[in-house]
Amino acid sequence: MENRLRILRAERGWSQAELGGRLDVSRQAVNAIETGKHDPSLPLAFKLARLFAQPIEEIFNDGGKHD
Repeated sequence: MENRLRILRAERGWSQAELGGRLDVSRQAVNAIETGKHDPSLPLAFKLARLFAQPIEEIFNDGGKHD
């Protein structure tokens, strides 16, 4: 799954560790999501959406076409 997490984090000047602290996850978890090695749980995706004040689909893209 593609995502804009790295861009959103960089725009705020946060390190992976800082973002992890805001989400109560490890820096390694943030890295795994950013690099597409791990998809976040639904509760974590909602937490990210609230933190960045954006809809989930603005942060994550499953690559599928939507009509």
